[in-house]
Amino acid sequence: MSRDGSLFVQVGSYNTNLQGGAGVPQDLVDWLVPTLQVASFLSKEPRAPDIFAIGFQELLPLHLGLAGLSKAVIDDRDAHICSQIEKHTLGNESYTLVAKAVNVGVALLVYARDSGVARRVCEVQTQWTGTGPAYMGNKGAVGIRFRVSDRGSKAGEVFTFVCAHLTAHEPKLARRVADYHHIVGTLLFPPPPSSPSSSPTTMYSTSHLFFLGDLNFRITMPPSHPPVQTSQPHKVLSMLKDDASREQLKEFDQLLNQRRKGTAFIGLREGPFWKFKCTYKYKLGEVDRYNTKRTPSWTDRIMYATHTDSPDTSEKSNITNILYTSIPSYVTSDHKPVVCLLLLPPPTAASSPETCEPPMLRLPSSYTPTPDPRATLKRYTGRTLDRIIGSIWWLLTVVGAGSAIVGIFNFFLGLAAWRWWKVPAASVADT
Repeated sequence: MSRDGSLFVQVGSYNTNLQGGAGVPQDLVDWLVPTLQVASFLSKEPRAPDIFAIGFQELLPLHLGLAGLSKAVIDDRDAHICSQIEKHTLGNESYTLVAKAVNVGVALLVYARDSGVARRVCEVQTQWTGTGPAYMGNKGAVGIRFRVSDRGSKAGEVFTFVCAHLTAHEPKLARRVADYHHIVGTLLFPPPPSSPSSSPTTMYSTSHLFFLGDLNFRITMPPSHPPVQTSQPHKVLSMLKDDASREQLKEFDQLLNQRRKGTAFIGLREGPFWKFKCTYKYKLGEVDRYNTKRTPSWTDRIMYATHTDSPDTSEKSNITNILYTSIPSYVTSDHKPVVCLLLLPPPTAASSPETCEPPMLRLPSSYTPTPDPRATLKRYTGRTLDRIIGSIWWLLTVVGAGSAIVGIFNFFLGLAAWRWWKVPAASVADT
């Protein structure tokens, strides 16, 4: 934290393509420490981030995630990330894990710098929800919320981070928008201790909100653009070569258009994502070659909002976007990781230093996020199905020596052998 109270927050997101422990390279400096290359522009003394938030999607093979067997992977990822952050930050800064949250393949880890923010973090909360079929967690979101005390007032400010993985495939835009509204209604946090209400709160009940993940919004271009009749993937590829073309291409981005219409991600802002190439879908092992079975798209995104942002200027934020880019050198997934460095403004002085309520986001008067009264039922219905299906799938994979299909075959082969053995045995007994 600087002398004026501004905070550096670094946010990263990566869909690791179900690879578990092999999902990230051993050296994470390209992804986690690009901020140090720009820090000198912001201050006479280079500064390390005050908060790191790192999100993953498709963290591990789906059957293991559904079965709830993610602990070893997320613990290993935590130790690896923390060691890399502390190895490469300036001034030998150390960091503390504020919290980690995981649901099936969606995971989020938040760290705070020991010499600053970490000392004042309190009231840490985690939450999860599923948006898959029957509210299962193959798609969904996890959230981490905490309060930083004595920031602007005794009450301080509340920080909320949400990592999500939404429905895939270009035509399923309506489903992705529905996923967002489901997350708002069911990713609920307990009210703050100072609140007179006992009702749960949505992700919007916060001073600062950060929303990241593989949101799966695609580029949809009209058939008449450009005039030459080529397939849509090749149309997009032809516009990825330079900043000017990508700035034109952004007008066909589903997420940007939904934000402009006010149908999703209300109140959230985003940096110039068109400054970097589309993050999906790459050929595995390739730095800059797309798999044209899918239209290249900016599926991986980071958005944010702060309590001083005006609801009347949806494209402007008092958070300064210092860096927003992808990391092409990572080639083990069909996605590229993204990273964003944000400078939060100094805290606003409260009318009274003893103010008991942290400041909250201001939203358009036409939008009131409402908790779903059946959120708990929906969440645990999904989790129960996750565990049942995941456990059966895991067992079949073990029986099949790593393949569920072979496991099914082995199961029926064993059943047939058992029945064959039982019938002769019964015939012998009858004689």
